[in-house]
Amino acid sequence: MTQPGFWDQPERAQTVVQKKKTCVQVVEPIDGLVRLIEDGRVMLELGEEDPAAVEADLVDIEQKIAAKLDQLEFQLMLGGEHDPMNAIVTLQSGAGGVDASDWAEMLLRMYVKWAAKNDYQIEETDFQKAEEAGIKNATIVVKGPYAYGRLKAEQGVHRLVRISPFDGQGRRQTSFASVEVVPELDDAADVEIRKEDLKVDTFRSSGAGGQHVNKTESAIRITHMPTGIVVSCQAERSQHKNRESAMRTLRSKLYQLELAKREAELAKFYGDRGSISWGNQIRSYVLQPYQMCKDLRTDVETSDVHGVLDGSLNPFIEGYLKQRKDKK
Repeated sequence: MTQPGFWDQPERAQTVVQKKKTCVQVVEPIDGLVRLIEDGRVMLELGEEDPAAVEADLVDIEQKIAAKLDQLEFQLMLGGEHDPMNAIVTLQSGAGGVDASDWAEMLLRMYVKWAAKNDYQIEETDFQKAEEAGIKNATIVVKGPYAYGRLKAEQGVHRLVRISPFDGQGRRQTSFASVEVVPELDDAADVEIRKEDLKVDTFRSSGAGGQHVNKTESAIRITHMPTGIVVSCQAERSQHKNRESAMRTLRSKLYQLELAKREAELAKFYGDRGSISWGNQIRSYVLQPYQMCKDLRTDVETSDVHGVLDGSLNPFIEGYLKQRKDKK
């Protein structure tokens, strides 16, 4: 990175920077743990004559060592082949009418806030607003080390129970939205995509507008006919760049589908994934008549639902990863 001309090729440079960040997340906790152990040894030697003088320092070091070990244990949970990669997150409204569309947009905000709290970058590639409120679907790329490894815990159907703001009688409403998470693969990924299997549609972007965005058909929608997978991108002004982004997303989803067939891990979601409705949820967010957010896979729960919706997802992510690790 210190070599002259490193930033002359921005895309290559960004790839190197991402790899460095991934390596740092592995190495730094170990180096920090080694330093703390050495500090502890020094304190033990100093306390041979007067143990009381170093007792408080030793307790502090012990607590820091425990925290570092927890950090390393969590790192071990992110040992999957694609865990270090960026994550492509697709949200779609399900059963529940207008409330479901609003719920999908609430989930989108939740992941954006989680990303900000955990030092991840967000790139929005597709955003389809619903007619009355909320969104029909949206796709974002969460960029940073281990984004996929952490966000894969979020894949599934999410259920919301609340007093509907769209119901004039103030009745309680249950609504659903799905979250799909796949790793962002580079162009070198071994996925065969035949041109004759693709249906490509162009349309005008639905963004805020400007001199160019809504005046040309720059947005791209690609349908993979054999699997029925549909991807869209309208984030860029250039149709060519939107096509590249959509193809990366399609490549990632097809690769994940192949993994699902081999591992039978995501086969239910991709094959017979069921409706985005009752009986398929992984997590419930209840705002009325009481407040509770509970993950139905791990039994992790909290009464601070608004904190969760503000991006405090790590306890649920860690609970899911720990459960997977214990099952291995």
